Amino acid sequence: MEKENIILITTDQQRFDTIQALGNKHIFTPHLNYMVAEGISFTRCYADCPICVPSRTNIMIGKKGYNSTVVSNKSHESVMKEYLQNRKTLPAVLTDNGYQTKVVGKMHFEPARVNYGFEHMELPLDYLREHDKNQQVARPKAHGVGECEFEPVISTVNAKDSLTTWTVDRSINFIETRDPSRPFFLWTSFTKPHPPFDPCLEYWNLYNTENMPLPTYGDWSEDLEKAPQGFLAGTYSNSNVYHYGDEQLKASKRAYYALITHIDYSLGLLFGSLRENNLFENTWIIFTSDHGEMLGDHHMAQKNLFFEGSAHVPMIILPPEKYRKDKRNTKVNILSQIADVYPTILDIAGLKEKVSHCDGESLLSLDHERTFYGNSLNTHFCIMENDIKLIYTNCGGHYLLFDLKNDPMEQKDLSKDERYSDIFKQLKSKLIEKVSKTAPEVLENGDFVPTEEPKYPGDIYEHWYGFHYKDYSIDTFH
Repeated sequence: MEKENIILITTDQQRFDTIQALGNKHIFTPHLNYMVAEGISFTRCYADCPICVPSRTNIMIGKKGYNSTVVSNKSHESVMKEYLQNRKTLPAVLTDNGYQTKVVGKMHFEPARVNYGFEHMELPLDYLREHDKNQQVARPKAHGVGECEFEPVISTVNAKDSLTTWTVDRSINFIETRDPSRPFFLWTSFTKPHPPFDPCLEYWNLYNTENMPLPTYGDWSEDLEKAPQGFLAGTYSNSNVYHYGDEQLKASKRAYYALITHIDYSLGLLFGSLRENNLFENTWIIFTSDHGEMLGDHHMAQKNLFFEGSAHVPMIILPPEKYRKDKRNTKVNILSQIADVYPTILDIAGLKEKVSHCDGESLLSLDHERTFYGNSLNTHFCIMENDIKLIYTNCGGHYLLFDLKNDPMEQKDLSKDERYSDIFKQLKSKLIEKVSKTAPEVLENGDFVPTEEPKYPGDIYEHWYGFHYKDYSIDTFH
């Protein structure tokens, strides 16, 4: 049987509620809408460690962060090396089984130029090398806003010269120059909408008349100084969002949406190339993101956390046209995870026997509810069952409990509600049991050991705003 092609499309830091067809009436996403209309949307997909490298490692090796030990951006190199040596990285398995394998865009692994099983890689570093040679084009990201900062700013290059457009152009180049006698696996990996929130002017202008909604706050977070400060520590370190007024919050959201729309419109070119090369008939497309973005919710920015804005991501599968008849506009409300990407792709490739080490399951046959557990930085922890989510941070030692079915944006903390006391105790016990097996160093005598938290907004001794000027040695350019 002829093998089918597979395209994995990932964005960086795109939260779950940023697709028009799935309910956001303030954003333009026609091509993601197309994927929703023609495919399968997994509406409860989560990252078990909502940080760039852990999620990308998860995709590459099929292991959740807390099982692979990759729960930060600094702990992946030895794990990735081991899986590459054993030819168990996702691209290595596919390459060894006859696929042409190519990645275009952000990987974020170190050393950056290790191919990890891909036949060929084109990274943001290559985009920058091209710009260095072309003095007629403005230098990208010359505005000074860092890789973590929340302030909106206009890109210093036009859309046609941007990294987003380059990523699609190079992906199309692969599609049109590939070996047609072999199936292909293409990972198109966008760096946006990760900060800096610097849309090209034409996309910023699309939202001229759109009145952006304000962030969400809860009974536990509305008063910034009374909020559990341990959850805010990362925000204080990496951004100034807690200083913002309403109009500034709206401006940052406008820039964030504009970056997503640029990606979406670029997908129209990619899909056009697939149609013109008769590839929709035998190509699977998977769309997801490595993690979300708090986007001002609960006074927070960035990721790392297990709130909906940070850990809940899009997941859409567009089957080949020949399989779509019974799949169109399907919504799957069963809990899915980033860990499901690896086994899903190998299932599509007819390589189910290669997934015995995986933590996830193929989304093509997922039919049962699961418990979700997550660990970020050995600091933030989460357990979720049947839409009840318990979050804990050992920075200050805070618990929050939410009933997502009745409170989808986590506005009411139930951790001290007597009606939920039994559920709270059960989930806490299960969470500690999980942590005892995966991060026992944060426990003592069977319970968490809290660490010091900020004493007031902004009380942080180390700040990392992601300043870069011209360091092209590491693959973290956005």
